[in-house]
Amino acid sequence: MINGLIFDMDGLMVDTEKLLTRFWREAAAFYGWEMKQEHVLGIRSLAGKYAGPKLQKEISPDFDYAKVRLKRIELMNAYIEKNGIEKKPGLDELIAYGKDKGLRLAVATATDNVRTKLYLESIGVYHHFDKVVCGNMVKSSKPDPDIYITASEELGLPPAECIALEDSPNGIRSAKSAGCVPVFVPDLSQPDEDTSALMFACCETLAHVIPVIEELNK
Repeated sequence: MINGLIFDMDGLMVDTEKLLTRFWREAAAFYGWEMKQEHVLGIRSLAGKYAGPKLQKEISPDFDYAKVRLKRIELMNAYIEKNGIEKKPGLDELIAYGKDKGLRLAVATATDNVRTKLYLESIGVYHHFDKVVCGNMVKSSKPDPDIYITASEELGLPPAECIALEDSPNGIRSAKSAGCVPVFVPDLSQPDEDTSALMFACCETLAHVIPVIEELNK
């Protein structure tokens, strides 16, 4: 029985992954490093303690993750302040369905709490969530299970009663390890073989998650 929905944010609810790709690459180039799209995709929803060493291995031993990340945040914030961000398709439909069915709703994002509130308020959905858990609020973020364990606890539900909605392999690993029901909603990439083995379902948009819930709750 599904009684809760736990949403990732970037690339799932807000169309920011394409911006993250652009501004990670621009920030790296600012300091003289070439960061390819596959490098950015590899660190989606990945905790800094893992992302830094990964990029040093893939790009350069001297790659300064913290410095590049701060520059990326600066560039991206300036862009969003000027241009805003877009809501992902099907989000309103899924939230409305969840509310109508009495499901508990939470956010579990690697993004910090300040930017999470800013982004979700800007697309008008922040107030719909019963709980919001961010990467800086848990001991270890994705792909470790802490954030989904915490989110389900905050909702007062066992993880097995919560669908975890994700667009990244690291998020799916986190949700699966926590004992949630992982559902993949593709953004910049389709699930690879490893991700497919971990997820319960793959849905084209958030609206397509509704039939999955109905099937599980028969």
